[in-house]
Amino acid sequence: MLALLLQTFGITAPVFAMLFLGVLLRRVGAINPAFIQTASALVFNATMPAMLFLGIYHSDLHSAARPALLLYFCVATLAGFLLAWGWSIWRVPHADRGVYTQGSFRGNNGIIGLALATSLYGDHGLALGSVLAALVILCYNTLSSVVLAIYSPSMKSDPWSIFKSVLRNPLILGVLAALPFSWLQIALPAWLLTSAGYFAQMTMPLALICIGGTLSLASLRESGALAVSASLMKMVWLPLICTFGAWFYGFRGAELGVLFLYFASPTAAASFVMARAANGNHELAASIIVITTLAAAVTTNIGIFLLQWGGWM
Repeated sequence: MLALLLQTFGITAPVFAMLFLGVLLRRVGAINPAFIQTASALVFNATMPAMLFLGIYHSDLHSAARPALLLYFCVATLAGFLLAWGWSIWRVPHADRGVYTQGSFRGNNGIIGLALATSLYGDHGLALGSVLAALVILCYNTLSSVVLAIYSPSMKSDPWSIFKSVLRNPLILGVLAALPFSWLQIALPAWLLTSAGYFAQMTMPLALICIGGTLSLASLRESGALAVSASLMKMVWLPLICTFGAWFYGFRGAELGVLFLYFASPTAAASFVMARAANGNHELAASIIVITTLAAAVTTNIGIFLLQWGGWM
């Protein structure tokens, strides 16, 4: 258990470091709200689409995951999304429902989930996680675009406008552009991949610095109850329900373990970037990311321990 705790901390520690750096840079005046707005737009429109493109481009979409696994993940993700959305309609102020819902179901699978899957299962975990990652990116970004558009103060919420906003989302465009290259195994020039890699590597540090620069004690206090509620949904209730469903359906071993890790990953940094792009409550989004990342070191390890104790993974 201690080894697993240290392993999880080793993966999440760089996230905390970049968040703290953002707080420090804002405190000393090295960055300001104008920089955060510009940098967030750069991440949303350019560096994160490049990162998603490369992640899918390097994935082997032809192997590793059974269709049943992919189908279950899609169904469970949609069910979790609807559950979080339904709860927000009942308990959350109208203006914050989109950000709350996104923070409650959208996990950091491309970074933390995949890293933990690889740590536990080696190459097999990497293969399973990589194939799931392509599906994760498409599901999360599509559902997030829909719910944020519905509650955005600056976007039209009729079905046609929402459909157009989904199709125009740079993150979804990055995913869709990468799919034919990965599926057909079309090789791109090495110099282009290297250049794109340099560009994409800015994504997580820049996004996390922006999140840290947005955080303040006042914003944490203001969004405290909602942030804690969304964090409990993300780190406790949805992983419990979705993992039990996977167990009941018959998944065992590495498949069950990787599904749990993906369901139990903390909220993705992309949720802050998308909330800001939709003119939503990005301070609430930042608080959810910080709380779920802190909680992951405990909840993820408890889940792994229980699954291993039961002999199911």
